[in-house]
Amino acid sequence: MQIAFHGAARNVTGSCHLIECSGRRILLDCGLYQGMNGSAANQAEHFGFDPAAVDFLILSHAHLDHCGRIPLLVKNGFRGRILCSSATRELAKLVMLDSAHIQEEDARYQNYKANKHKKRFTAVEPLYTTVDALAALDFFMDLPRWEQPYELAPGLSVTLYDAGHILGSACILLDLEENGERRRVLFSGDLGSDGRAILPNPARPPRVDTVIMESTYGDREHKDLQSSVAELYGVINETIAGQGNVLIPSFALERSQEIIYYLREGMEQGRLPAGLRVYLDSPMAISATEIFRRHQECFDEETWKVLMSGRDPLSLPGLVFTKGNADSMALKNVEGAVIMAGSGMATGGRILHHLRNHLWKKTSALVFVGFAAKGTLARAIIDGADEVRVFQEQIAVNASVHTINGFSAHADQKELLAWHRESGAKRTFLVHGEEKAMQSFAGLLQDTQVVMPELHESYPL
Repeated sequence: MQIAFHGAARNVTGSCHLIECSGRRILLDCGLYQGMNGSAANQAEHFGFDPAAVDFLILSHAHLDHCGRIPLLVKNGFRGRILCSSATRELAKLVMLDSAHIQEEDARYQNYKANKHKKRFTAVEPLYTTVDALAALDFFMDLPRWEQPYELAPGLSVTLYDAGHILGSACILLDLEENGERRRVLFSGDLGSDGRAILPNPARPPRVDTVIMESTYGDREHKDLQSSVAELYGVINETIAGQGNVLIPSFALERSQEIIYYLREGMEQGRLPAGLRVYLDSPMAISATEIFRRHQECFDEETWKVLMSGRDPLSLPGLVFTKGNADSMALKNVEGAVIMAGSGMATGGRILHHLRNHLWKKTSALVFVGFAAKGTLARAIIDGADEVRVFQEQIAVNASVHTINGFSAHADQKELLAWHRESGAKRTFLVHGEEKAMQSFAGLLQDTQVVMPELHESYPL
């Protein structure tokens, strides 16, 4: 029995971990790199293993940095089964098809640009295509609901625990047996934060021998959620009163729906203007919202109370979905509104158009409500850049910039420690974190051997 780390090793993104047991190979996640490590070269380099030799891929959840290389895995020979929760399967389809479209558009643009300038070049190929993404969907299979073991093969079973991170997200328990030896290995995936809207808190972990654990916020605690909600309302009220726009770069899965939930609450409680106009300018987030409505079994008790009262927790009177490009571009002339658009780290998507149109205005407000990896446009703005490059233009950062991390979909240091303590793990592999966060978190762990693996390193279990 052994484990190898082929992504998110001393890095936040690119989740990909390979376990070998009794002649079977089980891959945990297969995600894209984002930020500084998100170059095409990094994405397309050898996985560190033979995709054709992998028997099972177990997917923790549908964020791009956890599922985004699955079409490439299949393109390179994977023919096993991809197992996950039902909600994750639906969201992963959405994410992979969107990613494939972006890959195709980027390649088309690079080739057009080279040809326009009469440069001699080798045609740029997309990392994978829409056809590749559709082909990957043939290998998906739903696992049973939470905490129900499923046998993959003799001596090998998997059990999902609710991670409370996004809809359908899971911690993955593997019960392994080889040559009479047994091991229990738990992969945290991404753990959610307690007390957030829509989803329950993460489930208590089982007792295990080994934990593979995320450490994204291993060096800090989040701001109190209710204080964060109040801060968001304050920014909106002040900006709208000055006829400015509030821009929220928002992740299409979970964060967009959560912000809508709190905007609805704010309007119902009279803490936000009754006529507040809110634009969800993200076709992917719009589709994800419909998937949320189909998976109400994932909701927490508070959200069920809203549903049972006859209200829609994911809607509000002034909410407008802008699906078409023309509708999106027309928002250039809007004043006194909230505009949510992807991507959350401002690495692409429609938020870039809004930043070009509004970031230079002193009446605008830019609100970040999620993690921003090193090397992303969002991180540059958060770190205090006076101007940034958007669509080949230098844009002054004159808007007020607000980082409200109480909305984070990740557990903070205190919550990570509590979860780890419950697991009782005697060995802990820290992944999914920047170096500073990992080192800080490692120093707090007790009664466990802590390992921070490098990329492609392997260890016996």
